[in-house]
Amino acid sequence: MTAPADLAIRLRRAAFNRALAGGDIDAIGALLARDAILMTGTDSAIIAGRKAQLMTWKRDFAGPVRTIYTRTPATIVVSEVEPIALEHGQWQCVAASDGQLVASGDYSAKWRENGGLWMIEAEIYVTLT
Repeated sequence: MTAPADLAIRLRRAAFNRALAGGDIDAIGALLARDAILMTGTDSAIIAGRKAQLMTWKRDFAGPVRTIYTRTPATIVVSEVEPIALEHGQWQCVAASDGQLVASGDYSAKWRENGGLWMIEAEIYVTLT
């Protein structure tokens, strides 16, 4: 594992969490690769592409009940042969109004370093509670 890459990805994940909490579409977009793929935790819906993900988040932020998602990395494995890494951790969704847990589970994310920045290429979520 390369310590600088591990730290860079953890910092980018923290920025993503802050963007989700703040409803900051532009900050989310800056962290997603153009063709990023997300598989949701409960119904396994596939949201393909940065534009589709940003539209989904925009709808979510405007919804009648605001929730906040947080991803907490447990491990980050950096490839020794390609500019890619795998993040694994736990996620949770809480109600913004009172912090009540709505759902949680595990996730994995594939990152790619491009032009000095680590970008999310793919994420898969599993709802466990």
